[in-house]
Amino acid sequence: MEICVLYVTAPQSQSEALAKSLLEKHLIACANITPVRSLYRWKGESCDDKEDLLILKTRKGLVQATIAAVKAEHPYEVPEIIALPVIAGHALYLDWVYTETDRK
Repeated sequence: MEICVLYVTAPQSQSEALAKSLLEKHLIACANITPVRSLYRWKGESCDDKEDLLILKTRKGLVQATIAAVKAEHPYEVPEIIALPVIAGHALYLDWVYTETDRK
């Protein structure tokens, strides 16, 4: 049982809908949404944006499907999507993540 966490930034106006869509598809078990300030360069310009950071929990086997769903629904040309392995955690929580992402 391998669990991963995905970091995705999104416009504050669209982050909740994106999280709910992923939950409805059973691609993720949980989404934490927190406001962030992103400083970056895009197409030669310096950018300073208020966004939301979505911290998404899923099983490793669903990471590619989750990435595809985010890309399909995300308004950015190149959305930030980063997947990280969970190397340890509370066993009952990790079991819950696995159960909630069971796409029967």
